[in-house]
Amino acid sequence: MAKGKKSGDVKGIRRQQRSLKDNIRGITKPAIRRLARRGGVKRISGVMYEEVRGILKGFVEGVVRDSVTYTEHSKRTTVTALDVVYALRKRGRMLYGYA
Repeated sequence: MAKGKKSGDVKGIRRQQRSLKDNIRGITKPAIRRLARRGGVKRISGVMYEEVRGILKGFVEGVVRDSVTYTEHSKRTTVTALDVVYALRKRGRMLYGYA
């Protein structure tokens, strides 16, 4: 018997699948607080966290949409860093160091 093989046709234990959550929850409360501190905010109301998540989600969706548009126009299937830089430039946000 080969090393690491089990005898017979014994099936392994199936892992429990994780349910997908809304990915915007990955933007945690401390992360939003750090961004606010960088912007000079001292105190944040509790309802602001959901509001910031919604605004951030809209911004990221727009940048991704523009990046994919640049990728499709150049007849590629892989989004490059340059596509994202151009999408941000289109939205008035310059990003240096990637192009």
